[in-house]
Amino acid sequence: MVGNRGADTKPERALRSALHGGGLRFFKNRRPEPEIACRADIVFPTARLAVFVDGCFWHRCPIHGVSPRANSEYWRAKLDRNVARDLRNDSALSAAGWEVVRVWEHEDLEQSARSIATLIREKRQAKPASQKR
Repeated sequence: MVGNRGADTKPERALRSALHGGGLRFFKNRRPEPEIACRADIVFPTARLAVFVDGCFWHRCPIHGVSPRANSEYWRAKLDRNVARDLRNDSALSAAGWEVVRVWEHEDLEQSARSIATLIREKRQAKPASQKR
């Protein structure tokens, strides 16, 4: 498992490239909130938007997720913990006022980037005039 990247995966890089090409600026692999022990793949602090790019195997994609046959008990427990952690992190970030977007690695990343850009624009337009710079 040493060869499995925790950050800067190919889908993450592709999504970041599409977002950056669309003129959006963000932080990568950063904690949205210091007191919440999770790192989002892409963070838009002013919009309070955290984006996670989830791998189909590691996060149990309902379409592509598979359960290994070898050492199945270990993998079942491991993948169950990953999914439970994702739910805890989503809840904690939502409670702290963040919006969470999860993108599966198999999704069209260009379309995901367009959806995220639209969400950012909507958040910027909804911000009260007193908070705009």
